[in-house]
Parts: sequence; C-alpha cells; structure tokens
Amino acid sequence: MSTHDFIAVGLGPYNLGLACLTAPIRDLDGLFLEARDNFDWHPGMLLESTRLQTPFLADLVTLADPTSPYSFLNYLKESGRLYPFYIRESFFPLRSEYNDYCRWAAAKLPSVRFGHEVTAVEYDPADERYVVHCAAAGGRVTHRARHLVLGTGTPPYLPPPCRGLGGDAIHNARYREHRAALRAKRSVTVVGSGQSAAEIYHDLLADIDTYGYQLNWVTRSPRFFPLEYTKLTLELTSPDYVDYFHALPEATRYRLEAEQKGLFKGIDADLINGIFDLLYARSVAAPLPTRLMTNTELTAAGYHAADGTYTLGLRNVEQGRDFALTTEGLVLATGYRYRVPGFLEPIRDRIRWDDHGRFEVARNYSIDHTGRGIFLQNAATHAHSVTSPDLGMGAYRNSWIIRELTGREHYPIERRIAFQEFGAPAGVAS
Repeated sequence: MSTHDFIAVGLGPYNLGLACLTAPIRDLDGLFLEARDNFDWHPGMLLESTRLQTPFLADLVTLADPTSPYSFLNYLKESGRLYPFYIRESFFPLRSEYNDYCRWAAAKLPSVRFGHEVTAVEYDPADERYVVHCAAAGGRVTHRARHLVLGTGTPPYLPPPCRGLGGDAIHNARYREHRAALRAKRSVTVVGSGQSAAEIYHDLLADIDTYGYQLNWVTRSPRFFPLEYTKLTLELTSPDYVDYFHALPEATRYRLEAEQKGLFKGIDADLINGIFDLLYARSVAAPLPTRLMTNTELTAAGYHAADGTYTLGLRNVEQGRDFALTTEGLVLATGYRYRVPGFLEPIRDRIRWDDHGRFEVARNYSIDHTGRGIFLQNAATHAHSVTSPDLGMGAYRNSWIIRELTGREHYPIERRIAFQEFGAPAGVAS
C-alpha cells in the first residue's frame, strides 16, 4: 500500500494545475486520481469557434510560476503553434485548444492515475493517514496520504420539472454528441441564461436556414446579461477581495454569492452582439423561425412518447402569466451544482460544516477540523467569492495549498494587487 504526502481526487484544471506546480518540488509526493480514462474538460461544449472567457495567462501554472515548463506558451511552442497564436492577436485561447493543452500537460505527469474511481475515504488515527479506496481496471486499490485535496468538480444540474422526464432531452454537457440529432428535429428549445445557452443558440441559429427548424431560447433572466469584464470589476478576482469577502459574516457572504452570479455566469458581450448580427443578417430575406423569451421561468415539463414532443409549462415572471410551448428537441443549459462526494461519508465528522450545510472553508482552503488536512478546489463561492470558479485564481489557490502542504512559500503569494479598497479603513471608529 503506497503512502503519499497528499492525494488529490479529481483531475479538472485546478488539480491538474496543482500536479504541474508540485511536479518540480522533490520533497513533496502527491498522487492524482481521476475516474475517467483521460482528461476531457466539458467535451460536450467543445465547439469549433468557442473560446475561453479568460486570457491565456490564466493557464495551469503561469500566475504562480511564469517559468514553468507546463505553461500554455510552452504548449504552443512544443506543438508548433506559437507564431500562429501570436499572429492571431487574441489573448483568449479556443476552448478546444485549452482542452488539448491540458491533455498535453497531463501526459507529462507521472503522478496522474486515470481510471481510478475513489469509492471511499477513511481515516486511520494510528498513523494519522487518510486511506483512499479506489476501483481501477486491475481491481481494488488502496492508497494512504497525510492530506487530501478535493477537485471533483460540479455535475450537471437539471431543474426539478425535467428530472426523469424521458425522451432524448439533454443537458448542454452532452450537446456536441447530440448536435446532429437536434438539427434533424422540427423544433429545438434551449433553456438557460448563461454562456453555454448562448453558444448553443448561436450554433443552432447559424444552421437554421439549412435545416429549417423552429428555434427557441427561454431564459428566466430579465435580459441577456453580459459578463461584466471591466477592469475595476475584475479586481474582485484578487487576493484583496478574498480576504475581505472571507471575513464577512456568513449571512452576508451568502447574500453576496446570490447577487454576484452575473460576474462569472454572464454571456460574453461579443457573443451577444454576434447573435444579434446573425439574427439581423438572416432576417433580411424573411422572418426567422426563432423566438427569444426573457423573464420566462420553466415551471413544468411533460414528454409525449407518441409524437416525440415535449410540452413546457412556462411563466412570464414579471407579468405573472402562464403559457405552454411545444418542442421536439430540448437542451437544458441549466448549469452545474456541487454535490458532496459520497466517498467522504466515512470521514464526515472530520469536516467542518457551516449553518447552511455546506463546507466551512477556511481562508487557507481547508475544510477539516485540523485546518490543514483536507483542502478544497472550487465549490466555495460562499466562502471565497467569485474567485472560486475563476481559472485565473487557480494558480493562486494552489500556491496557498502548496504552502500548507510544505510549510513554506514555494511560490510567492501575492497579498495585495487591487487599487481599490473593499472595506472600511482600519482603525476608523463610527
């Protein structure tokens, strides 16, 4: 049975970044376990022209270590694409390109184990180690470690009316593999408010003349909110703001979490404009068979197997009016929500929980009672604000975790980078 300094469960961009940053640290032994057979980041949304909403500097390593051999620029150099990327003159990589970059990095790391599904984690108090049980192709495997890092990601979320609905309705996580089948339908409805819904609508709108379907986009948002990307707003993804936000009372943090969703779940402004321009151009010859419905909440859904259609119960929230919509194809771009992994149940008593039943995440990203045993990647907007899902803050968070694991600041950690002040000046009395 192997013993390690830490075991990281799940291999999304954040734990993959941790693997890259710990690779050159000789006295730190980590193991990275991933249930899938290879790295694949949101494969259902790897459309040809879609790009990241963060610049290439927000790669796996650069903001912690600009000299790392695992940087996006080194990936471009090794793949012969550095000069084309330079000539392209865009800071924002294609999403498919970013996925290929992550695959390239993962292939270089001997600490990564694909096809290892963690089934249970226990704690052995005798030698103060976590015991991680896995199911792998060769049978059951067990590993031991002093620390855990959780990076299991967020599974697709389906609204209650659509659970167990039947038929071939899909979450946007499976859009690419079902795109051809959707194009063959007489009508397609996209439900959702964010970037994924917009990308799918734009993709289907581009082919509406060729395939002739009725295309609908239903969102409960009052308008198609753009991602707020002004520079002073971007200072919310800063060490300064994490310090401020984390120190707020729990109730205040939860209120802000709900209010700030538009800061990381909005739609790229260029895409919104591109959708309008495409609507305008395609409507010159004749009205388009498409509807965009805002302020519209999904309240009910039914599937009719006889004719392969869905009936959606909808409600205009501002008017308080109910109506129905019939569609053959249904795409639920309804986001992702974190679920506590079942494998944590045997060590549930070692974990801190807040008054809302979620992880109580410390400033150093730990969630266990010791304050340095179990660390969390992402899934902490209630404790660390919009920085939690931001790719650009992944290297910063990993620098903190590495400091906790090693007892030293291997990668310099920024303390203050913002021009603005988020709280009242120290020492000011009311």
